Amino acid sequence: MRETGAAVRQETWAAWPVFWSAVWVGAFASVVAVILFGLAGTAFGAYKAGAAGRITSFSGIGLAALVFAVFGSFLSFVIGGWIAGRVAGIRRAEPAMLHGAITFLIGTVILVALASLGGAVTSGWYLAFAPSPAVPTQPGQAVDPAAAKAAAAGAAAAATALLIGLTGGVVGGWMASGEPMTLTNYRTRSLSSRTDASERTTRI
Repeated sequence: MRETGAAVRQETWAAWPVFWSAVWVGAFASVVAVILFGLAGTAFGAYKAGAAGRITSFSGIGLAALVFAVFGSFLSFVIGGWIAGRVAGIRRAEPAMLHGAITFLIGTVILVALASLGGAVTSGWYLAFAPSPAVPTQPGQAVDPAAAKAAAAGAAAAATALLIGLTGGVVGGWMASGEPMTLTNYRTRSLSSRTDASERTTRI
């Protein structure tokens, strides 16, 4: 039988609001940065133009293409995550990183949608978002083994670019918060907040 007068503990949730306007601005900034880095890579000869720029084998990737792919994917979403965090005015690392990750998600969906229209704006490792020629267009049509191998290499390159972009979005949001970029920051945050509050009280 339940005791009368017993204290009932209720579980409380601390919701993190999402500032969608800031996220959309950051996502658009990331997409524009991806396009700019892709165009710059093509202009400097790191990427091949058109369908010839598809990744068919990792052994054939040059150093310039690798540098543009890694830093382009990373910096594009660092820019987007930073813009989202700054526009939202978030001063805590965790919700800022969350907004950076959401910016990456929306930016990726936009890139896939653009690639489905023909892939004219994507370059480098993001070309795998466009429809692959290895997919049969008619029932019973055989798949070219070379095209299938190239499609697999392109998919691996695109997945790598996405993971790098996700990391960039999180780092960009963290940078926007202005908090120290250390994994132990959350442990010392409450202590430093109490110290600052006591110092302000003493001065008053």
